[in-house]
Amino acid sequence: MKNQTGKAFNYSLDFDKTDFRKHPELYRVGKGEQGVLLVEPYKSEILPHWRFKNPEVARESSEKIYTLFLEYLQQNDFVGADMARKFLQMGYTRSRRYANHRSGQKYKGPVPDDKKGQSGAHGRPQLPLEPDPVKAESAAIFKEKWDLAKGNGKYRQLMLEFKSLHE
Repeated sequence: MKNQTGKAFNYSLDFDKTDFRKHPELYRVGKGEQGVLLVEPYKSEILPHWRFKNPEVARESSEKIYTLFLEYLQQNDFVGADMARKFLQMGYTRSRRYANHRSGQKYKGPVPDDKKGQSGAHGRPQLPLEPDPVKAESAAIFKEKWDLAKGNGKYRQLMLEFKSLHE
């Protein structure tokens, strides 16, 4: 998948040995949440705070992650800020998934072997909706913080600078 500048997220990197704080030039924004569970040391700094079980937990989680987002911005650390933005986005998308499907499974049956790692139905039927208003409220909480992050002027400025230098 390519991002707006035509540079795809690079899944071929050795993520276990790459410190993106020391080597931000290797980072690619990609599309959506790409790399959110790979890019270190940010994954280890943010993931322990990522929860969406109920609105109270989602509020605490989203506020902590948004605080990290602001701290990364204060340090002019675009990669950290972008990773925090991705975790806020993922809080929204995962909460919405569980708000629509209590099991978290959207489609019936396993992903075909040749389609693993790709998103989509791949010919599988979608399971019926089972609304969960608690998870829907958690999603709304994350959406608010995600929107704040995406619209942050300094974040947008750092993204333009980062892409012009590295992508």
